[in-house]
Amino acid sequence: MFVIGHRGASAAHPENTLAAFTGAITQGADGVELDVRRTREGDLALSHDDVLHDGRVLAELGRADLPAGMPLLDEALEVCAPLAVVNIEIKNWPDDRDFDPTEALAASVVALLDARGEVSSRRYLISAFHLPTVDRVRDLAPALSTAWLVIGNDDLAAQIDRAARHGHRAIHPHHAFVNEEVVARAHDAGLALNTWTCDEPDRIRWLSDIGVDAVVTNVPDVALAALGR
Repeated sequence: MFVIGHRGASAAHPENTLAAFTGAITQGADGVELDVRRTREGDLALSHDDVLHDGRVLAELGRADLPAGMPLLDEALEVCAPLAVVNIEIKNWPDDRDFDPTEALAASVVALLDARGEVSSRRYLISAFHLPTVDRVRDLAPALSTAWLVIGNDDLAAQIDRAARHGHRAIHPHHAFVNEEVVARAHDAGLALNTWTCDEPDRIRWLSDIGVDAVVTNVPDVALAALGR
């Protein structure tokens, strides 16, 4: 089972920062998950939230206005070069202040990977809660691996089947809703099942035992120790 640092090694470092990604590498993580949003000029900034702690809306800011320590996606990918997996979560949810129904952010992420010569790389896994967002990535770059992030336990079997019908390669439910039957259903549909966000060693070992493909965790070092790595 792959161990993926949630926004980097975010228990030890500020999340979605170069320090957090470097920390995940140092701890031995297989990969990292990071969150990307757009700025006013379309720069790809790393932030989980659409509104900053000081109340400013990220999509209304220029690059010069970004908080100190907030990297752009291209900078993060350079730091993450040693990792086997980089899960880029595209933030574009209808209730967010920066929602864009044209899916321009998805297109920008694909364009960046294309410019880097990595649009066909299997290192990258592009995910989103908004299914049309990952659908757009798949339409633009069929060689990229895409995953649907799902919330809650609303007919997870149906969500697995829907993700497979849409041509995605993974499903990402919260670990609280994962069991042996869910893992088997995903694998039978040809999908990897990667789960978030688990920090408990016993639970991490159990997830590995039932065949989960990757766990996203705030504590990669704890997860690796739990797995005997």
